Amino acid sequence: MADRQLTGVLLVGGASTRFGSPKALAQIDGETLADRAWRVLGEACAERIAIGKPADGLELPFDLLDDGTGVRAPIAGVVAGLRAASHDVTVVIPVDMPGLTPAALYELADACRDVATPPTGPLPGAYRRTALPALERALEAGELSLRDAIRDLDVSTVDLDASVLVNVNTPDDVRRF
Repeated sequence: MADRQLTGVLLVGGASTRFGSPKALAQIDGETLADRAWRVLGEACAERIAIGKPADGLELPFDLLDDGTGVRAPIAGVVAGLRAASHDVTVVIPVDMPGLTPAALYELADACRDVATPPTGPLPGAYRRTALPALERALEAGELSLRDAIRDLDVSTVDLDASVLVNVNTPDDVRRF
């Protein structure tokens, strides 16, 4: 594990409707997307937490913390991750961005005021504990857009290389990666 005082949160979820099977278990170079993301978090962060829906029954080599909601939305995972995090800054990544690197996560963490995101959106992102109350209010109100929930926070934008932000949504995307 890294000695950087960061918590890394892996969002293992989503219905994977376009993908046709759980994305987390898709393989690139003999490694599942979940394993790959977990490894990157381990290289960058002192603490790692995987958030999802244990009821989905995915066989993962790490424990999965239930997000505690009945919804399938990234905001639920971010809230659960921030609540469980030991460190002030948490980097949150989705399972379907296999190009992410520790360097990209450090860039986000270093730029984090309340939140730091790439221009493309709120994930991946770095979230400080100060963001939690606004995110909790949005989730409790049923406002599930993470982008909307952070709108009034102090958000910095980090220009990350496009290659680290590639998102896989279909089996063809995985094959092209």
